[in-house]
Amino acid sequence: MAKGLKIGDEVAITATVRRRVTEDRVSVSIPSYGFPHSIIDKTSTVKKGQPVELIGDVTHIDGQWVTVNLGVPVTVNMDMLRLVTAYKPPARKTPLVDKPT
Repeated sequence: MAKGLKIGDEVAITATVRRRVTEDRVSVSIPSYGFPHSIIDKTSTVKKGQPVELIGDVTHIDGQWVTVNLGVPVTVNMDMLRLVTAYKPPARKTPLVDKPT
């Protein structure tokens, strides 16, 4: 799905709601990530099986595996990601070198 990802890109992962853990926390299942993950969700309208979109920044790329920072690092397959915003480094307004005097 998302070929050509770079470090710093903002990506989205579609997770599935597993169950409500507490009144403000929901357990979700992330595809190709073998561990349960919980997120804060103060709305009481999410139901079991409902898709939820999680957005984070790419921190590491290793072949087909990409680590995304969702508050904690989550390593998933690159095919499970959707590019939201490509990283653009900040533009420099002043030159690095001083003008000769």
